[in-house]
Amino acid sequence: MMEEKNSTLILVSEKPGDTLNIGKIIGSKLQKGNVVALTGELGSGKTCITQGIARGLGVPENYFITSPTFTLINEYHGRVPLYHLDVYRLSGSRDLDDVGYEEYFYGDGVVVIEWAEKIMDILPAESMFIYLRYLDDNIREIKIIGKANNTSEIFKELRKGVFR
Repeated sequence: MMEEKNSTLILVSEKPGDTLNIGKIIGSKLQKGNVVALTGELGSGKTCITQGIARGLGVPENYFITSPTFTLINEYHGRVPLYHLDVYRLSGSRDLDDVGYEEYFYGDGVVVIEWAEKIMDILPAESMFIYLRYLDDNIREIKIIGKANNTSEIFKELRKGVFR
C-alpha cells in the first residue's frame, strides 16, 4: 500500500480577525479523532486560531477560549468535544505520560495542541500541522500541512475565502 502524500497550503493573515476566520473554517470541517498541532513563536496566533477552531466546532460564543498554559488541558463542548492542550511548560512528551494523552489523541473529540514541537514524537501520523510565523506586527504566514484525505475539504473551503 502506498503512503499517502501530505498536502500544503500557505495563507497570509493580515489581522487577528483573519486568523480567527481561518480557524473557524478549519474547525467547521474537523471530525472526532482529528489532531491539530500548532507551532509558532509567542504571540504568533496559536490561541487565536484555536479560538476560531472552537467556534467552527460549535463551541458557544459565551465560552472564553484561553490558552491552558498552567492547567495543560481545557475542554470545550461543541458538535464534538474540543481538547485544547498547551504544552509550553513541558520538557517533552514524557511529561504527558501521566495525563493519559492517548485517550485524547484517539478519543471522541478534536485535539488542538499549542507548542506541539515539544511532543512531535508522540503525535499521530495523521495530525494536521499548522505553522504560524510573523511577517510583521499584524501579518502572519499560516502554513497548513496534512494528509491529503484529511485536508482536501478544509483547503477547498479556505481557498474560497480571501485567504491566499
